[in-house]
Amino acid sequence: QVQLVESGGGLVQAGGSLRLSCAVSGNIFKINSMSWHRQAPGKQRELVAAITSGGKTNYADSLKGRFTISRDNAKSPVYLQMNSLKPEDTAIYYCNAHVTRVDYYDMDLWGKGTLVTVSS
Repeated sequence: QVQLVESGGGLVQAGGSLRLSCAVSGNIFKINSMSWHRQAPGKQRELVAAITSGGKTNYADSLKGRFTISRDNAKSPVYLQMNSLKPEDTAIYYCNAHVTRVDYYDMDLWGKGTLVTVSS
């Protein structure tokens, strides 16, 4: 079974840092792209950052300069480094991946989410 495994959420004070990670488990042929999204209480889910199989990145304009998405290689876990955190960054962070299984079936995967709480 192909699924996403997230880790790294928690409680941090304003100005602090956290690093989230997301790995694809299961037998896959290719990871086409991965991204992080977040949903704060009472708000819609929004894109935080994305990275393609070729390493091209994309960020929400409001988060550029504070958040960095990265990966070591095309099948390695994806990391979201979050610096200078603010209370408004408090949300559940979800990992998303577009993958191709070994039988060439494309899947859109979502993780269960990891809670990030930033205290003031």
